[in-house]
Amino acid sequence: MSDQAGGFAVELPVYSGPFRLLADLILEQKIDVCDVPVASVTDAFLAATKEADRWSLEEATWFLAVCAALLELKVGRLMPRHETPDEEDLLGGSPDLAYARSLELAAFRRVALELTRRLEVEAGYFARDVGPGPEFSHLYPDVVATLRPADLATLAAALLRPPPVLDLSHVTPIRFTVAEQMSAVRERMSILGPATSFRQLVEDCEDRIHVVVRFLALLELYRDGRVELSQGATFGQIEIEWRG
Repeated sequence: MSDQAGGFAVELPVYSGPFRLLADLILEQKIDVCDVPVASVTDAFLAATKEADRWSLEEATWFLAVCAALLELKVGRLMPRHETPDEEDLLGGSPDLAYARSLELAAFRRVALELTRRLEVEAGYFARDVGPGPEFSHLYPDVVATLRPADLATLAAALLRPPPVLDLSHVTPIRFTVAEQMSAVRERMSILGPATSFRQLVEDCEDRIHVVVRFLALLELYRDGRVELSQGATFGQIEIEWRG
């Protein structure tokens, strides 16, 4: 609707009055932009502009500019913000927290200096990467001193035992492959002619999985551009044309 002065006015749950004043209140953050349905306001404005004596190009231009700004504000409020808090946000402006943070930084600095010093000191040391000399060979433990033939038999039985047979009775065996069915489609099309239906193409299939693999092979041929598929209606007959 329009007010008495000729300007566009709105009636909303959170506000009732001129739209220009509403826009100023939103920009001054006195009314939450998320509480203003911009779509409803736009519909009301379009209905008001249908009156010839109320049409104003200046008012329409201003209305579009304000609505664009309101939409941008609303999207910015609704979209999630990925902001990294800075040091001031983390400390909250508290001098006590800032002092505590400075003490922590000083402690970390001392630890870093100590680690650097130790790395420099230890840089001159190298680990021994060879075994003891032959003069110490008599100190080696005899690994077969306590070994018995029964232990060897147990170890051999464990190593030579055949692996258990895996039960695959619950798995459907692969009896048809897509490559084989692509060849079968070519053979069937040579018999049925260059144009046929899918129902005729699968008449020789033995069971449902055979039909499914035949259909997958047909899709592969369609992707390669060797056949052309057409279907007149949903769930209707699929017509096949061989393109070679």
